[in-house]
Amino acid sequence: MTTVATKHAPSHHDGHHDSHDDGSRTTLGFWIYLMSDCLIFATLFATFGVLANATAGGPSGKGLFELSYVLGETLLLLASSFTFGLAMLCMQIRRHAQVIGWLAVTFALGAGFVAMELVEFAKLIGDGAGPHVSAFLSSYFVLVGTHGLHVTCGLLWIAVMMHQVYKFGLTGVTRRRLACLSLFWHFLDLIWICVFTFVYLREFV
Repeated sequence: MTTVATKHAPSHHDGHHDSHDDGSRTTLGFWIYLMSDCLIFATLFATFGVLANATAGGPSGKGLFELSYVLGETLLLLASSFTFGLAMLCMQIRRHAQVIGWLAVTFALGAGFVAMELVEFAKLIGDGAGPHVSAFLSSYFVLVGTHGLHVTCGLLWIAVMMHQVYKFGLTGVTRRRLACLSLFWHFLDLIWICVFTFVYLREFV
């Protein structure tokens, strides 16, 4: 009996370390994913930079974009990043109801951003400035649309995490997943600032 107990103790200890290692691998894997996403967006930005003046005689960004409208989109996304930060602060003090509440606010702001972006796309296409018109517009729709797709995925992830926090509470697993989601959401905020500056603002300065 003593021998069995002695053998069992190290295996339980090893299992604890395996669980800890799984969490570390998850975090490391997510950082690798973010780096790969950085490469994707860097390629899209470089492509847009090369094709920005390839309008094929069609409209340029200055004649198409409404800076005040895009500024509204930007403020929504910046506000969502702030509310997500508040959710993470509430997570640290283990107030799961407030975490869910701030995640819901973040979701609403992010959904508003996506809705405004879809309206902008629909207006451009309705005005005859779809992605098929010129290389400039093709690169624009791909760059901004890829960011919008990422935000949509982030919204789905937020909804899933709201459900998990409600059902399971702030366990080690949910806290780690929220931390990864926080990195992802702030990353999208940073990418959008680059989009706003490089794609929209440059047309008006």
